[in-house]
Amino acid sequence: MTDSVASSLSVAQLLRGYSVEVNPKESKVIDVCGARLDPGTEVFLTWIPGEDPMQIVPAAAKLKREGLNPVPHVGARHVQSATQLEEFAARLTGEAGVDRVLIIGGDREQPAGPYDSSLQVMESGLLQKSGIRRIAVGAFPEGNPNIPDGVLREALNAKVKFGRSTGLDLSIVTQFCFAAEPIVDWLKHIRAIGIDVPVRLGLAGPASIVTLTRYAIKCGVGNSLRVLTEKPTFARLLTDKGPEPLIRGIASGIDGNAAALGIAGLHFFVFGGFNKTVDWINATRTQ
Repeated sequence: MTDSVASSLSVAQLLRGYSVEVNPKESKVIDVCGARLDPGTEVFLTWIPGEDPMQIVPAAAKLKREGLNPVPHVGARHVQSATQLEEFAARLTGEAGVDRVLIIGGDREQPAGPYDSSLQVMESGLLQKSGIRRIAVGAFPEGNPNIPDGVLREALNAKVKFGRSTGLDLSIVTQFCFAAEPIVDWLKHIRAIGIDVPVRLGLAGPASIVTLTRYAIKCGVGNSLRVLTEKPTFARLLTDKGPEPLIRGIASGIDGNAAALGIAGLHFFVFGGFNKTVDWINATRTQ
């Protein structure tokens, strides 16, 4: 088997069981998810800072009715009170049949309520009380400009330890990157130190350089921003071919062995548009 064939097979393999992240307020996107996505696809629903999280419930219910798996975000620092969190969890499970969430810290300097971190939300037990025991947490292969690397490592270890001790079905979803090396290095590192939970690798769907750059700046993805600004040829590839060059780089870095490294799938941020991302995925999987 040639290297090009092996790489192509690896890309197709990595695209199986992908997930997407959408804004629950974009009703036109929510309306077409059932027709456009494979049955059982995980659809992550963002918690928009400053907005009522209960608005996520009807979108999650619609996705569930259409055979998809909604994964609402729970922004720890956005939660205003334990009562709000308990009500949110109860409505997600009772009205929408949700059985999984992604807990993120939330980008704000001061918490809106009693929770400063994802771990504190997990430790509250309120999600578990409602029946939610499948919990994903965020991770940052390139680091986070607002949090020292050592703190990030300790926090991820603490969440994994808590999940193991309490029987949670824990997984990790990473921030998007535009460079394969930090993703592969980070993945191998966490496996080497004993973090063995499944990981979804975050990638940006097809979008213009302007759009990708704007989100890279907004999300503090420094190394990826340098890829866009210092490697114009590769940056053009990302717009011409979508994230395929990056996926090939990941496939090469892991020697095509996604299962051994616990890659559950790829997670797409649809910065360039939901339909554009799904069109690209479907076309690439059939090449």
